[in-house]
Amino acid sequence: MKNKALILVVIIWLGCEETYTPKQKGYNRLDLPEHSYMALPDSLPYQFEVSKAVKILRDSSYIAERYWIDLYYPAIVANVQLTYKSLNNNEALLKELVNDAYKLTSKHQIKAYAINESIILTPSGKTAVVAELEGEVPSQLQFFITDSTENFLRGALYFRTSTKNDSLAPAIEYIKMDIIHLLNTLEWKEPNKLNSG
Repeated sequence: MKNKALILVVIIWLGCEETYTPKQKGYNRLDLPEHSYMALPDSLPYQFEVSKAVKILRDSSYIAERYWIDLYYPAIVANVQLTYKSLNNNEALLKELVNDAYKLTSKHQIKAYAINESIILTPSGKTAVVAELEGEVPSQLQFFITDSTENFLRGALYFRTSTKNDSLAPAIEYIKMDIIHLLNTLEWKEPNKLNSG
């Protein structure tokens, strides 16, 4: 009887032993398409080449204005919000919009490790200000471009996900290349050449 009890205890003890296998670290897999571009629809006061990976949506927020759009990347759940203002040679409005652009970027200083600002001179001679934000910020890249007299365009990149920004780095870099292409191909339309839309 003692032997049976001892054998039973040994069987139970051996049966409960688990081999520990550590879990491997997992990373989000992003299958990003090759960069390919198409012309923006002709109903806006600005024209540029936009990624074929985006859906162009009208901004539906309550503060949205006529020529505000979102460049939505459905495969990576991200969007670039574009806001446009006509300046009509109003220097005070230009100053206000530039200040607003800097304020909107600086609001992220609470969570940003760094805000790296650069000035880009486009092939057509336009100047754009691009701010890259590092850290767990809701907007990883913001920019604005203007001709200083008639047109002002501001953009901000947002990801609609809880994934940490360091895991999103490939997608951020991918969209950054699309934004640089957008800026390099941007042209302003003359008001009388604008199709109604």
